[in-house]
Amino acid sequence: MKNIFKLIIGFLFISIFAQNALAHFKLNLNVRLIHVEHHADGLNIYMRLPMPYLVADLLGEINENGLPTPAPYTTNTIQNDILVHYVDLHALESSLDEMKEIVKKSLKITTDDQDATLNVIQIYFYKNGLHSDFSTLDEAKTSFSIPNDLTVFKNNIYVGDTIVDVVLKYTSDQDINTYTLSSTLDPKLPDQEETANIILDYTPSGIQVFRERGLLLDPITITTSLYDAITTFIEEGIKHILDGYDHIIFVVCLVLGSLSFSRLLWRITGFTLGHSMTLALGFFGFVPSGAWFIPTVETGIALSIIYIAVMALLPDVISSYKKEKSEIKVVMVTALIGMLHGLGFSFLLQNILNVSSPNIWQSLLAFNIGVEIGQLFIVLCTLAFLYVVSKIGSKTKKLTRYGLGIGSIIIAVIWTVERAADIF
Repeated sequence: MKNIFKLIIGFLFISIFAQNALAHFKLNLNVRLIHVEHHADGLNIYMRLPMPYLVADLLGEINENGLPTPAPYTTNTIQNDILVHYVDLHALESSLDEMKEIVKKSLKITTDDQDATLNVIQIYFYKNGLHSDFSTLDEAKTSFSIPNDLTVFKNNIYVGDTIVDVVLKYTSDQDINTYTLSSTLDPKLPDQEETANIILDYTPSGIQVFRERGLLLDPITITTSLYDAITTFIEEGIKHILDGYDHIIFVVCLVLGSLSFSRLLWRITGFTLGHSMTLALGFFGFVPSGAWFIPTVETGIALSIIYIAVMALLPDVISSYKKEKSEIKVVMVTALIGMLHGLGFSFLLQNILNVSSPNIWQSLLAFNIGVEIGQLFIVLCTLAFLYVVSKIGSKTKKLTRYGLGIGSIIIAVIWTVERAADIF
């Protein structure tokens, strides 16, 4: 019995420490936007991506001054005992031929089992925060309609704070309805597998928006199918909730505290309605914009885990009132907590989509459906686990329940302290 308890606590602690290890090494920018416009003579491709993806793996050997030979279009130095990389303005102003070759090799498009030959038409460089919008095709085109001002790079701008916009052309005398798109870039950067890729495909029949996570080393098939497009956002919703340890632990505690299937159904419904509402409200900006707001929400999510875990361990507290009234109260509280979690979901979407993006409601709905599928999967797995444990014996069931509940509280307390510190 004690071994089961230790195993549960150990698993929960491994989960939280693994998450913290990843959380401290995020790329400054990890979103790649690709607009593909169909023409009678082929494809025009407008792409925005972080500069480190193009050059991070091109560092040379260590030279006589103890530093690696800089990657193309960069300089490097030691700053506070850390190797840092700056954009080389002189190289940008001299010639972009080498960068064009890097970009050309970075993207691969295949049509009818034939690799398309891409030509690089334009390359622009921006410091993050000073670039124009790039969420729609018109915005992407507009960003190339004025000369690229490189003067900002006189001030030692980090490569990690730089984005690159490119225009590529694929010429073909045939209509292209389906193609695969992939990238050869593998810069070996921390958390590069979390790269958010948005591919927007523009054909005479309409616009489809595709979402894929990672480096795109494995090709993604782009079609004119609405089903194919929304499936990518459903998959992202599923991945998001299954990757979010705080959301998983909350749902597990929600199941622990539901002593009957009907109670569980009502509480899950309340949670779903709550987070569905604020997912949309948060994404469209109907929330405070201060720097304090996101860590406050994240702290609130951690506190909600403590609350729901305590309720799961102390069912008598809930049943001390009249059963009907107490259950209504719990469902209402669960819905309010769901609203808190929905804001957390919306922060992810704000990083990869813009309010002006095409098919925005389609993408939001598909993402939310994915979250619900992921949530249902967690519920079913938890119910199956608790059922198996209950067959071992009542003592094991009780120990397991307390192990999961107490372990969740301990982890949530750690999260609360860490996240509350971020508020200030």
